Amino acid sequence: MYMSGESLLIILVVGLVAGWLAGQIMHGAGFGIVGDLIIGIVGAFIGSWLLPQLNIHLGSGIIAAILSATVGALLLLLIVGLIRGRGGRTWNWGRRW
Repeated sequence: MYMSGESLLIILVVGLVAGWLAGQIMHGAGFGIVGDLIIGIVGAFIGSWLLPQLNIHLGSGIIAAILSATVGALLLLLIVGLIRGRGGRTWNWGRRW
């Protein structure tokens, strides 16, 4: 499979933005550049698989890709939080814990 430099750059930017957004929503702070990138890219895989399964189509384009990846990243962080025993206490809608 051949991937151009532009495609790789777009994947990295979408992953970084989605991971950062998920970090802001869940904890009120990001996870660092590498952490945000990993969470965003894994979240993009989760979101791109899960949303069509639920008949949710956000459209095409970079904004739709970021939204889909953010939803997947939030789900990933929620599952990790449940496994680690934090439950619903990880959600932070503008409050500092």
